[in-house]
Amino acid sequence: MIGAITLLLVFQLIGEAIARGLALPIPGPVIGMALLFVALCWRGGPSTELRTTAQGMLQHLSLLFIPAGTGIMLHFQRMSDELLPLLVSLLVSTVVTIAVTALALRFLARRSDRQARTR
Repeated sequence: MIGAITLLLVFQLIGEAIARGLALPIPGPVIGMALLFVALCWRGGPSTELRTTAQGMLQHLSLLFIPAGTGIMLHFQRMSDELLPLLVSLLVSTVVTIAVTALALRFLARRSDRQARTR
């Protein structure tokens, strides 16, 4: 388990170093996750140890929301002062996400139908 966590943290560190070193607008952990994905594809998939560790971490993913909830409570007054812009941005981003997902699903369904007909 320690080896798997170390592997995850090393890829996060590499991603962070790339993001900061090249002044990229992408968070380092996202770059590290992409690099880990490439490495796992090249290697043929995750090891049993990495798979078990990742599943164990995902079972406790809700704990990562505690700091965000604490931050919301800490800055509650500021959030209430800016409630309208927050609600508008949440509403617009939700509608855009649903629309993009629907369009992507429609595109992929049509593509799948065309491929099925050509076979």
